Amino acid sequence: MKLRFVSWIFTGLFALLLSGCGYNEFQSLDEQTKSAWSEVLNQYQRRADLVPNIVATVKGEAAFEQDTLTKVVEARAKATSMQVTPETLNNPEAFAKFQAAQGELSSALSRLLVVTENYPSLKANQGFQDLRVQLEGTENRITVARNRYIQAVQAYNVLTRSFPNNLTAMVFGYKVKPNFSVQNEAQISAPPAVSFEKK
Repeated sequence: MKLRFVSWIFTGLFALLLSGCGYNEFQSLDEQTKSAWSEVLNQYQRRADLVPNIVATVKGEAAFEQDTLTKVVEARAKATSMQVTPETLNNPEAFAKFQAAQGELSSALSRLLVVTENYPSLKANQGFQDLRVQLEGTENRITVARNRYIQAVQAYNVLTRSFPNNLTAMVFGYKVKPNFSVQNEAQISAPPAVSFEKK
């Protein structure tokens, strides 16, 4: 009887210790990052689903640059072929590869939209304009979803690195999660060249 009472006390103290050391908060923030990540993937999938319709519409323009379309199709194939699992959130290399593939698709789509400006018949095509508006809306949704993910990861990482929660993180193996980064950080940090000379 006495042994059972002592084990209940130790169990109660252990539960109290876990709740006081951030264990439950780790669970909550980990779920928030997974939820935010799911929304990012949802928006990336929405964009990937729009690409075939855009490519099909643009292919109708006989003189359109085939190289530009090929790059969009290849970038979409690469972005959608990557296997993304919840473990991707904890693997910086896999996360960086996924981010790079999505960046390539963004760049290819941007080039495609710039090139379409040279084709008056595409600019006048209502179907293409509707797809373009949907794509722009999806890009905005991607930005919002990524920002929410960044905030969720920031909260999780702060908890992981703060004392005494860092001890709980060490005991249970919680590691800092990778976050989105800028691919061309060196390039965008350089000041833009401004010239006022007339050409």
